[in-house]
Order: sequence, then structure tokens, then C-alpha cells
Amino acid sequence: MTSQDPLRQQFSSSAARRVSTREDGSLDVMGSVGGWRGIMEAALPATSFLTAYIIMGDLAIAIVLAIAVGAVFAVVRLVQRGSLVQSLSGLAGVLICAAFAHFSGEARGYYVPGFFINIAYILALTISIAVKWPLMGVIFGVIRGEGFEWRQDKVRRRGYALATWIITAVLASRLIVQLPLYFADNETALGVTRVVMGVPLYAFALWLGWMITREREPSSAP
Repeated sequence: MTSQDPLRQQFSSSAARRVSTREDGSLDVMGSVGGWRGIMEAALPATSFLTAYIIMGDLAIAIVLAIAVGAVFAVVRLVQRGSLVQSLSGLAGVLICAAFAHFSGEARGYYVPGFFINIAYILALTISIAVKWPLMGVIFGVIRGEGFEWRQDKVRRRGYALATWIITAVLASRLIVQLPLYFADNETALGVTRVVMGVPLYAFALWLGWMITREREPSSAP
């Protein structure tokens, strides 16, 4: 075992806790994205921001409304004794987006942090594949009890690399679709695609990656 193995194990275990499975070991897609609450927490602040801006045309009101919605979710989690990090992370994200919109003086500024986040993840995922430690293999391997043994199997390693490419493709597709809308100053289409290509598309990619990396049962002899 190298000195880096404990670090990799700690990282993979932490990442794996964000992916939920059912009692039979299958992937719980809804649980992995935080259930309906997770979907609403991800979508409603941005949706509220966009709706307020379209109806009222006032950037300040749209910003305040988005922050208010994010704050409500944070307070609810705190009241329900959720972890402090989990409770405030969503609100922090909303505040960062709101700050970009405020200081840029444009509604489209609200979506700029998302571009940088996607680029960072794309780089991380691509590097993980290049060094033959595909991130989805690191995460799924821990969940399935494989540890890092899958790296010794070329077929398994290629499967996990493909699963990682699928997640990468989803992130890249967001940039391909949304960046032209940003530069065209089309806040409405940008906001709609931000929601549609957010959690739902990621959940589908996660499920697809899980399915294609399932171990096949050996076929019985005729």
C-alpha cells in the first residue's frame, strides 16, 4: 500500500456517501440527488430568480427572492437537525450566484459560477481517466465493496472510465448549450436550460453509469 492509498480511500468513502443504494444493493437515484427536497433546493432558488426577473424586470428583487428561498431551505434543515455544512452549503451557493449577478449588474451573471464549477469537474474527471483512476470507479467501487481491485481488471476499468465519460459529457453539454445563450444575453433560455440540465440530467447519467458498470452474471452452461 502506498502512502496515497489511505487518502484515496478516505476520499472515495466520502464521495460514496453521497451516492445512495437500496437494501438490495441497487442504485437509489432519487436518494443520490437528495430526493425531492434535493431537487427543489437545487432548482427553486434559480427558478425564483428567473421568474421574478422576467415578471418584474428588477434584478434586485430577483436576487433577494433567490436568497430568501435558499435561506428557507437552510433554516428548515437546521430546524430538522441537519448537519451545519449540509444546511448552509446550498445557501452559500445561492449567495455566490447572487453576488455575481449583483456585481455584474446583469441577470445572466447569476449563472456564471455554474460555468466555473462545471469546468472544474470536467477537468477533474478527465484527469482521473487519464491517470487510470476514473472517478466513478473510485466511488462505485467503494459502494460495491470492490475497493480498488477493479483496477486490475481491464474490462472493469474501461467500464468505469466510460461511466466517468458519461458524467463528463453531461457537464460538457451544459457548457455547449448554455454558454452561447449567456453570450447572446438570453437570460430566459439560459435559466430554463440551467434547471432542465441540472439535477434531472445528472441523475440520469449517474443511473446510466451504474447500469453499464454492473458485473455480469456468468452464463450457465447449456
